[in-house]
Amino acid sequence: MLENRENSEKISAVEKEDDMSINSELSSKKGKLINYLKGCQNAAIAFSSGVDSTYLAYMAKEILGDKMLAVTVKASAIPERELTEGRMFCEKNGIKQVVIELDQLSIKEFATNVPERCYYCKKEIFDSIIKVAADNGIENIFDGSNVDDLSDYRPGLKALKELKIKSPLVEAGLTKKDIRLLSKEIGLPTWDKPSFACLASRIPYNEVITKKKLEMVEKAEQKLYEMGFKQFRVRHHGKIARIELLPEDFDKIIRKESLKEINEYFEKIGFEYTALDLSGYKTGSLNKNI
Repeated sequence: MLENRENSEKISAVEKEDDMSINSELSSKKGKLINYLKGCQNAAIAFSSGVDSTYLAYMAKEILGDKMLAVTVKASAIPERELTEGRMFCEKNGIKQVVIELDQLSIKEFATNVPERCYYCKKEIFDSIIKVAADNGIENIFDGSNVDDLSDYRPGLKALKELKIKSPLVEAGLTKKDIRLLSKEIGLPTWDKPSFACLASRIPYNEVITKKKLEMVEKAEQKLYEMGFKQFRVRHHGKIARIELLPEDFDKIIRKESLKEINEYFEKIGFEYTALDLSGYKTGSLNKNI
């Protein structure tokens, strides 16, 4: 009994040391972010209302006060729900927000959905943000990329580099997990918010993107959201909607009443068939053949 207690105490001590190490590392990263922001006189932040840009906007407001500006893009590939949540966050936290409208479908490479689609779209978006920043006397343009983004196929990062856009979260070495932990620490509602990319990412490369397709995907995903699912994607494959869910949600979606509700609604918005991907949810799943 004594030996078991001693072993338990040793394990507990090791766990505490690990927690202290993690907390120390996270505090160090947060300190780097604060120092980075303090070194900037002002900032215009590309604000999408996602986990990363929300945390960055909150911290920038804390450090820079009224010398920071949140710039949000309204476009056909961005869910209306995200725009609403972003507006509410800015109003609640006294953050000045500018909303710019972008016709993504007028960008040839976006509409034809080439693999480098994101590069051309990001370039248009940040060209617009740069103009807004200039009109407001702001020199620094921030985006919410984190360290994890550097390991995925993200052609948009090339556009950011060319336009000299700064990524404070990357500079501080913050991962998505770090940002969630720090967001929870300060009480941001986005700390456990699911990741939602541009709706265009639901359509396979080289298949033309249309307003109708984007609307179908948005309505389908909104339906799943309203049914209580958190992390998901609805991939558009012509007449087929392919649902990606976390495996732990499979039991919920295959209930008879859920299947009926989803199938009827998806047919109503234009899909002839609905399928569940047995591989489960995976961010950037359409990038695997790039």
